[in-house]
Amino acid sequence: MISKEQFQNEIDLIIANAIREDVGDGDHSSLSCIPKSATGKAKLLVKDNGIIAGIDFAKQVFAYVDNEMKIDTLIEDGARVKYGDIAFYVTGSSQSILKAERLVLNAMQRMSAIATKTKSFVDLLEGTNTKILDTRKTTPGIRAVEKWAVTIGGGENHRFALYDMIMLKDNHIDFAGGITKAIDKTKAYLAETNRNLKIIVEARSLEEIEEILESEGVYRILIDNFNYKDTRTAVRLIGNQCLTESSGGINEKTIRNYADCGVDYISSGALTHSVYNMDLSLKAV
Repeated sequence: MISKEQFQNEIDLIIANAIREDVGDGDHSSLSCIPKSATGKAKLLVKDNGIIAGIDFAKQVFAYVDNEMKIDTLIEDGARVKYGDIAFYVTGSSQSILKAERLVLNAMQRMSAIATKTKSFVDLLEGTNTKILDTRKTTPGIRAVEKWAVTIGGGENHRFALYDMIMLKDNHIDFAGGITKAIDKTKAYLAETNRNLKIIVEARSLEEIEEILESEGVYRILIDNFNYKDTRTAVRLIGNQCLTESSGGINEKTIRNYADCGVDYISSGALTHSVYNMDLSLKAV
C-alpha cells in the first residue's frame, strides 16, 4: 500500500488541479460584485441522511484557497447525519468562501455517498470476520478522495494503483501462459527489480486454486465469481496458506452469504462506481 505521504501528495494534487479547473484566471462572478475586503460566514447544511465524509478534505480546500479562513467543526467525518444538520461553519473572505464552495460541495457530496454505501456493507458483515474492500473502479483523477471516503465508512482500501501491489488476473495469467508461469515470472521480476510487493492471484475455478497453492509466496487468492458452495470449498482448500478474497457482482443481497463462507475479504467496485451523491449545501448566514 502507498504511504501516508504519498496519499497526501495525491490529495494535494487533486485540490490544486480542481481549483485550477474551476477558477482559471479568476472567479469573475464574485470579483465583479463583492468587494475584496468583504467578509462573511457560511454553513455546510446537510439535506439528506447518511454518513458524512469530507470534513477534513474541506478544511484542506479552504486552507489552500485562503489560509486565513476559520472553520468551526460541529460534526466529524464518519458521523451519521440527518436532514437539517449543520456540519461546520466557515468564516473569512467572502470571495474566498465562494471560490472554494463548489469543490468542497462536489467532493463532500460524493465522499459522503461512498462512505454511506460502505457503512451499509460494513453493517451487513457485522458478526463475521470478513472485511470489505474497495477496488480500482474509481473516478479518474480523484481516486485518493474516493478511497479516503471508503475508510471513513469503515471499509478498507485494496491496492491504490498498479504500482503498489501485484495482482495477477485472468488476462495476466492467459498472456503469461498459465498460472504457474505467471507466478514464477512475477517472483523473478520482483527479485530482479528488488521490489517487495504482495502478490494476489485470481482463480476462476477450484482447479486453478489448487494450482495456485502449489506455488509459495502468494499473499491472497481472489476467488472470483464463485457460487457459495464452491467458495466454501475454496476456503477449506486454502486453509491458512494465504488470505482469501471474494469478488464478482457481490451486492447487498449476497454479501452476507459470501462472508458466511469464511472469506477474509470481499471486494466491491460498487462502493465507488454506483453511488448517488448526498445532498449538501453551503449557505451564507
